[in-house]
Amino acid sequence: MSNSAYKDHLGRPLVAVTGMGVVTSLGQGVKDNWAALTAGTSGIHPITRFPCEGLSTRICGMVDFIDIPVPNAVERSYAFARETTIEALAQAGVSGDFDGPLFLAAPPIEPEWNARFELGDRVRPEQMTGNAYEQFLAILREKADPVLHEAFLYGAISERLAERFGTRGLPVTLSTACASGATAIQLGVEAIRQGRTNRALSVATDGSVSAEALIRFSLLSALSTNNDPPEKASRPFTKDRDGFVIAEGAATLVLESLEAAVSRGARILGIISGCGEKADHFHRTRSSPGGAPAIATIRAALDDAGISADQIGYVNAHGTSTPENDKMEYLALSEVFGDRMAEVPVSSNKSMIGHTLTAAGALEAVFSLLTISTGTLPPTINYDNPDPTIPLDVVANVKRDATVTSVLSNSFGFGGQNACLVMAAEPA
Repeated sequence: MSNSAYKDHLGRPLVAVTGMGVVTSLGQGVKDNWAALTAGTSGIHPITRFPCEGLSTRICGMVDFIDIPVPNAVERSYAFARETTIEALAQAGVSGDFDGPLFLAAPPIEPEWNARFELGDRVRPEQMTGNAYEQFLAILREKADPVLHEAFLYGAISERLAERFGTRGLPVTLSTACASGATAIQLGVEAIRQGRTNRALSVATDGSVSAEALIRFSLLSALSTNNDPPEKASRPFTKDRDGFVIAEGAATLVLESLEAAVSRGARILGIISGCGEKADHFHRTRSSPGGAPAIATIRAALDDAGISADQIGYVNAHGTSTPENDKMEYLALSEVFGDRMAEVPVSSNKSMIGHTLTAAGALEAVFSLLTISTGTLPPTINYDNPDPTIPLDVVANVKRDATVTSVLSNSFGFGGQNACLVMAAEPA
């Protein structure tokens, strides 16, 4: 290749993906997850980790097959990230110290109420009066508990990953709600484009499913209450969708400048060609109904990639299965793609793995790259009662074969934190 073949339309280094790792409720590993996803298999099941009698939602996409000696959200999130990073580095053929920066998307974990009550006889439920959180902090100051402190010190996840895999410099931990996974990838892309590194490790993980998390999201009327059968609960873009299904998972991507990857003989899994992000100040949880910030985010990603909407062959939708968000995403896509929207295939992976929150953007980036490399569009399952106000070309219930060279992947998070990625095949 000539030197220009390694540059994008703005003269920046092209950023390649050379390794990927995945954990979801469908299983561990890219191969098994892709096989299950393209077969239309659901990973949603009844909750068994904690009692949920009396809760309106009793299902999730929980990862309960990885042994975690200390079962708290930090340890779960770390374990998922560790396993996906091991897989990604092995695929990339990188051994020893990684020698590049680490960008980690991790959930903003707080101590759960049962942990607060377990501090001992200094605090019991009936004693919690007034501002309970302030009282909890005061008790911690009097009675130091390093184990409890570590249990919600989510910044420690990236430090442990950095030590385990030999990344360079201070690891970055970020949380941009449901856009976090895409943001972690964007930071890695920007570091390489700016010439600060030839490689970066982008990781997104979320093991924060708990009774308290279910209650909080239920109070926002965000969760599906279709508990039986659980595999039918997540139904994006349908008329009877009633909320998302909370889930766990992780994904790791090894990013390298295309030139550096080719020079060492690495296999190129795809190119991250465009990143877009825009903030939405409409509401702390709701997206702007008109979709203006989402429209701007999609256009920013396309502009960054140097392509038009006409060159996108498939959309990996945010597709949460919430009434408002699915409608907003359709409006945004329709504005960007115009009359062509009716012929652009769209899928929501969340119909099978649920909404993995912090990890979602990175997981969907992996699946988007697999769509390009395999020519297989994963289905949106449970698409049995289409919403007539959302006339998308949904890949309904069964996978579809198609040659795709560019994919748009959307992540629209709570608080108006929006990020979109454009992924492409390796240039000829």
